Amino acid sequence: MNVEIRPCTEKDLDLLQKISIETYTDTFGAHNTAENLHAYLTEAYAPDKLKRELLNPESHFFFLYVDEQLAGYLKVNTGAAQTEDKIANALEVERIYVDKAFKRMGLGKRLIEKALSLANEYQVENVWLGVWEYNENARKFYETLGFVYTDSHSFFMGDDEQTDLIVVKSLTEN
Repeated sequence: MNVEIRPCTEKDLDLLQKISIETYTDTFGAHNTAENLHAYLTEAYAPDKLKRELLNPESHFFFLYVDEQLAGYLKVNTGAAQTEDKIANALEVERIYVDKAFKRMGLGKRLIEKALSLANEYQVENVWLGVWEYNENARKFYETLGFVYTDSHSFFMGDDEQTDLIVVKSLTEN
């Protein structure tokens, strides 16, 4: 299995939108109403919004390929692009998604390793992300990688207020 992580650029906008909608729907579709899911997908993955995110110098997207097939993607934020400013000197993993056909192959770990590598490159002390409180598999995954629950914030799926747990991995502790 040949795995590659490549930067995603503005020319990849259509592909980014497609995989974003597919992986998000696969992950959360069964847990939300069709109306709330549609409202979220329409707003979050609108082409103009994704283009602004791609052009933001403090946001970085990466596609994950397995044997030249797009298998997932990662979005990280630094500085003012982060969705929260509660964690000092940090990099945020805003999105980490793997296509359902490629799950259970260790690819999520590869994407987190990429995020940690970027954090070291940017010389930040913490990596953080929000994980849905009911996503037990993801919560356990992050815990095994050394992420620790520190806080929570609201996340809106359409008009449904949900809770994301904020988990942080310190890069200064051994």
